[in-house]
Amino acid sequence: MRTTYALCVAAPLVALIAAPSPAQSMPDTAPATAPAAETAAPSFDRPKYKFLRWMEDWSVMDDIPPGAPTDFWDPIKFVPLNEDGSNWASFGGHARLRFEDWQNFGFGMPTGRNDDAHVLWRMTLHGDFHFGENLRAFFEGKSAIANNRDLAGGRRGLDVDSLDLEQAFVDIGFDLGGDARLTVRPGRQQLLLGKQRLVSPLAWSNTMRRWDGVSAILNAWDWKIHGFWTQFAPVQKYSFNDPDAQTQFFGVYATGKFRDSSVGTDLYFLGLDRDDPRTFNGTTGPEERYTIGGRLFGKCGDSGFDYDFEGAYQFGEVGPGDVNAFMIGSQFGYKPTDWWGAPRFFIGYDYASGDDAPGGDVETFNHLFPLGHAYLGYIDVVGRQNAIDFNLGATLKPMEKMTVGITGHFFWRAEDTDALYNAGGGVVRAPGIGTDSEIGQEIDLTVKYAFDRHLTALFGYSYFFAGDFISQTGPADDINFFYTQLQYTF
Repeated sequence: MRTTYALCVAAPLVALIAAPSPAQSMPDTAPATAPAAETAAPSFDRPKYKFLRWMEDWSVMDDIPPGAPTDFWDPIKFVPLNEDGSNWASFGGHARLRFEDWQNFGFGMPTGRNDDAHVLWRMTLHGDFHFGENLRAFFEGKSAIANNRDLAGGRRGLDVDSLDLEQAFVDIGFDLGGDARLTVRPGRQQLLLGKQRLVSPLAWSNTMRRWDGVSAILNAWDWKIHGFWTQFAPVQKYSFNDPDAQTQFFGVYATGKFRDSSVGTDLYFLGLDRDDPRTFNGTTGPEERYTIGGRLFGKCGDSGFDYDFEGAYQFGEVGPGDVNAFMIGSQFGYKPTDWWGAPRFFIGYDYASGDDAPGGDVETFNHLFPLGHAYLGYIDVVGRQNAIDFNLGATLKPMEKMTVGITGHFFWRAEDTDALYNAGGGVVRAPGIGTDSEIGQEIDLTVKYAFDRHLTALFGYSYFFAGDFISQTGPADDINFFYTQLQYTF
């Protein structure tokens, strides 16, 4: 069965890679150079596709130079709704297919549901409607399906959301004079803040995340300030994703640069209010948690060095206990000039506090709604809670359309009296039996290839070496994870 799945996914990749280019398929009698009378077609740069599709501005399609290269999807990217084109619409979406093969999922626990191969399928369609410069409506639908996922947990909310509304909001704009502009956004929306260490729509998951509420976004003085109040809308696999009135998420996130500074800066305050009881290392109750933090990032002139440093502190209450937790995330990179393949080397350190004693006050950091695997490994067995991660790696472009990345992680528990938490915040191994802090090591290899602006392929392999804490607390088989993915965006 696993071989059949692999062939189903690999076949179209092989066909695409092996297909001759237009130049290769031309007959031998084709002229080597164009006639002197021909002139080059005028250049025209279409907007780049983004994960948050509402960030694309297709109004430029109203003025394509005659003779410029065309794209199959051009007719739906700018559709005038009135004679002068001040009202217009744009349509698009993406289709994604991913094959996953797991061995020893969960380190071999529970026994019998650890090895599996399955296919995940996702498709989105959106419509973006503009009425003048100050009113806009955006709608995005989604279908996410999992085929025969037999691992522990079965077909989870991360995998299946048969048919739903991912986003539906209205933007109302106000010009405040000068370069200042305020946008008020009520409705269902995805949140992506900073480097997504704490708040992400989680594009990797098959179903993604969404929130219902209102945002106010101010762009002024080289700053973007995003204030929001929302309710999280969890996946209900076979019915509409209603917002969870028991989970309030709100805050202010600012990003920009101070005057005459080249240092990028994020400053934020985030609030999470959950009425449903939560448990952190023996303390249970409703959770009121507030996060204040900041981030500095940028490049060190023309030296080739870059940096990204983020820190956050949490306070509040979980049931009868007070919250006192923090995290640090960092990465420092170097990109040599004039090296073949444009390599970038990096080293990183992440720390998320744990609880030094069960019960009572809570010192376990809550990573909120993170993009976990981008920082703590693609296997997602380690989350930003009671964790230390030292990592290093490199990226390389051996071909114009190909990017290769490799990262190694070394994981420990921050406190040996607290649990190991995964990327979803769930307990992987409870404390008590195991006294060692070593969780293990992970290596991630990725290869991304862009056939053109629409079609991309992603191949990946990850291996987790179980450490002493895993060995002390149950089955400790090393984890193998292979995946290959195709995505077509239009």
